[in-house]
Amino acid sequence: MPLIPEEPQIHESAQGPRTAPTPRPVPGPRPAAPPRPGRPGPVRPTPPAQRTSRESAPAAEPGPNAPAVPSTSASQPQVQLIPASAEGALDAAEEAVDLLLDTGRAPGDILVITTGEPHPWAAHELSFGETAYWAQHDAGDDVFYADASALSRAASRPVVVVAVNGGADEAATTALPLALGSAGTLLIVCGDPQRVNTLLGAGV
Repeated sequence: MPLIPEEPQIHESAQGPRTAPTPRPVPGPRPAAPPRPGRPGPVRPTPPAQRTSRESAPAAEPGPNAPAVPSTSASQPQVQLIPASAEGALDAAEEAVDLLLDTGRAPGDILVITTGEPHPWAAHELSFGETAYWAQHDAGDDVFYADASALSRAASRPVVVVAVNGGADEAATTALPLALGSAGTLLIVCGDPQRVNTLLGAGV
């Protein structure tokens, strides 16, 4: 009887490919956040070379929730130390800046100083000449990155971040007191605690 061999054809239409045509909308990864207004433009393309190891800056958690060392005088800024190796100091400083901006600090409030290799943004901007570079400093609406040797020329800002990322001890010894004098409310020092304490001449 021909009915039996034809019956298997029924479940071909009953159980057709019904699993794939109705995919559920699954939220995918969010698009990358747009760059923060006020952050120096060329900074983002270059940091991958700097951010080679997060282990070098294990305690890079500055800001209102991190312990800050009380100042000896009400007129002096708070001093906060982020332990980091010379190789990781710049990375720690970048994380400190990111956290400060995330917690509402205006970009123009922050000055970043390096004692060794210049920050990639500073090196990039200086390639266009010192006049254009310092014009951005004078505008005062962006995070500004400078070498320790130029600290005496930089204006005071509420927050100064110092990356002790190498360089001669003399440069750091000169830069730290100047940075303390330039910081209005907070000085963040990223570096080796023993070296920083020795250079700063105070128990940070």
